Amino acid sequence: MASISATEQKGMQQIDLTTLNVQQLSQLKHQLDNEVSLFQESLASLKVAQGKYQTSGETLEKITAESEGQDILVPLTGSMYVPGKLHDTQNVIIDIGTRYYVEKDIEGAKDYFQRKVKFVTEQMEKVQWLGIEKSKIREAVIEIAEMKMSQQQQQQQQS
Repeated sequence: MASISATEQKGMQQIDLTTLNVQQLSQLKHQLDNEVSLFQESLASLKVAQGKYQTSGETLEKITAESEGQDILVPLTGSMYVPGKLHDTQNVIIDIGTRYYVEKDIEGAKDYFQRKVKFVTEQMEKVQWLGIEKSKIREAVIEIAEMKMSQQQQQQQQS
């Protein structure tokens, strides 16, 4: 799939949109619609991940030395929990992705989740910027297509 960008980039060919016919503009608009939709889906997924990392970091804030021995609910899946007791308030096991788990002290785990939130936020900003860029190109394509259709109608009326 070809990449479409408003900014000039090395290895990319710049095309004057006014040289395209209405059908080509329609195909380009369809491609841009798909790309904008993909960026919106990616942004939603990143937002979910960001929320999970933030929640995990906030949960660690609640673990104190006084918490030892307290009853807790241990998540097995996103919707299934089992009862348990908190025995070690100095260390936690965290999921670092693809079913890999690491034991970290509380401060190390907090740092991990803060770094993940920062990383995901940066990725969200990049995806959002790309989505805005694609939307601007899409609007330009729509404007030129409408202008060309208007010109075609005027030519047909004059004939």
